[in-house]
Amino acid sequence: MTNRENLRQLLLQLDDRGYKAYKDIKGRYQFSDFTLIIDRVQGDPFASPSQVRVLVPQSVAGFPPQLYNSPSREIALRDYLTRQFDRVVRNFSSHRGTGNSGLIAITAVGQSVLERTSVFVSDKLVEVRFVVGLPARGRHISGRQAAEMLGDDIPQIVNQALKYQSLNATAIKQHVEIVEDADWLRGQLGERGLVAFIADGAILPRTSGVDDRPLVEEAVPFQSPNTLRVEFSCPNRGLVKGMGIPEGVTLIVGGGYHGKSTLLRAVELGVYNHIPNDGRELVVTQASAVKIRAEDGRSIASVDISPFINQLPQDRSTRQFSTTNASGSTSQAANIIEALEAGAQVLLVDEDTAATNFMIRDRRMQQLVAKDKEPITPFIDKVRQLYNDYGVSTILVMGGSGDYFDVADTVIAMDNFQPQDVTKQAQAIAQQYRTERTPEGGEQFGSIMPRIPLPQSIDPSRGHREVKLKVRDVDEMVFGTEEIDLGAVEQIVEKGQLRAIAEALVYAKQQYIDGNSTIPTILERVMGDIESKGLDIVTNIPEGGLIVFRRFELAAALNRLRTLKVR
Repeated sequence: MTNRENLRQLLLQLDDRGYKAYKDIKGRYQFSDFTLIIDRVQGDPFASPSQVRVLVPQSVAGFPPQLYNSPSREIALRDYLTRQFDRVVRNFSSHRGTGNSGLIAITAVGQSVLERTSVFVSDKLVEVRFVVGLPARGRHISGRQAAEMLGDDIPQIVNQALKYQSLNATAIKQHVEIVEDADWLRGQLGERGLVAFIADGAILPRTSGVDDRPLVEEAVPFQSPNTLRVEFSCPNRGLVKGMGIPEGVTLIVGGGYHGKSTLLRAVELGVYNHIPNDGRELVVTQASAVKIRAEDGRSIASVDISPFINQLPQDRSTRQFSTTNASGSTSQAANIIEALEAGAQVLLVDEDTAATNFMIRDRRMQQLVAKDKEPITPFIDKVRQLYNDYGVSTILVMGGSGDYFDVADTVIAMDNFQPQDVTKQAQAIAQQYRTERTPEGGEQFGSIMPRIPLPQSIDPSRGHREVKLKVRDVDEMVFGTEEIDLGAVEQIVEKGQLRAIAEALVYAKQQYIDGNSTIPTILERVMGDIESKGLDIVTNIPEGGLIVFRRFELAAALNRLRTLKVR
């Protein structure tokens, strides 16, 4: 290990040399109150920036142990420090030459509090991982600017972002306690027979469809109806009241633009915690909830969709249904079966993104097109069986078909973003106006058979490279020679999750996809390794841009790999 002055002298010596000479600075450097580690040096000013870490002893950082003495609090503190580091480095990151020269950045963050590899906290130290664009003039080293960045700027960033005495202690405490309360609430749902909880006063509308921050003006605070109101006594906030959505089949109804989809979206993202002042800090959902939608054009690999679709023309089987270009109904059927295979216990469906012919077949259509001519068994005839046979609850946004009143346990009407419990009214209407449609779902939902992926069908290599991975925003990854489209997987909220999923697919291929293990077993083992050993288990060098994901999104990526073969 060398010190700060050695690094400065080395950078000055490298001034004006070819850019690849920067490789000489890889290593560890001891500063007065932290250690700087340069793990990977970029080979070109236009390449991915260099990966860097700082290790700050806890004796210097000074964070009180009560801020990280539980998994929930630790993740919250790490999240807070990631955000603080991001705010501080923006004042130091500037253009200092060609390509990425001058860049200092940490992984991008959104409204969710997630477990990231950007920051780690322990009794011994605080570790932060970030990237640096080493300065260049053309393709020649700008040594003096590099010395300023690494030798002067980074110590200032550490001082401002990673020392407790420099930070807002009240804001840190609030951040940690809000996350702890949300985790506690989520843990209480099952005991109370609930699948979701929305606190009174929550702000659910977002700024826009592409801006997940809360709507500031004209937002109506959420207020639960008396009949669905429940109370909790949180560890930090104390008494909290709000609407509990019970297990079973729940409909969210109401006129257009009154908040139906907004409520479902909040429930959908309630599997994650949120930062203070997001408006959804105390909106929590069972961790096994999965959003389901139609997805025209996706590939499907030997999925048994027979509970929903059978008797295809030419006697084509649907017990091992495969296609490279699924329709709306077949894709939605496959999405449900795959989610159940991965262990989902709550399904979330919005009619706006569902296939109409998959959701309902009314009496008139039944009269015109006989059942023996219609391969699709609509969801209305299977949703009750899902709960009765497997204990899987469903929350549906439904504005166009009152036939679902017959199968619903709870009906919530949204009126100007306020919920009303209209279950009794819906049941009375169902009694008064009989649909007289014929149930088409049989007596039971059907079996869910786990599949076994074949290892030779999962190849992350390209050309001479054993592993070729690339992530584009939060909706697409390049895996070897294949592109995996995850644009319809709505519970991936940050790019780092997609990067981690890509790495985890490679890890699963190397460790557990052996031609004998089922998809649920593979998911269990991969997620178990990540939980016990951390996300670093899936990469070769310390990576600061990975974010923990759920087993359901890992399964979604595997299932959308177009080369996937299973038995």
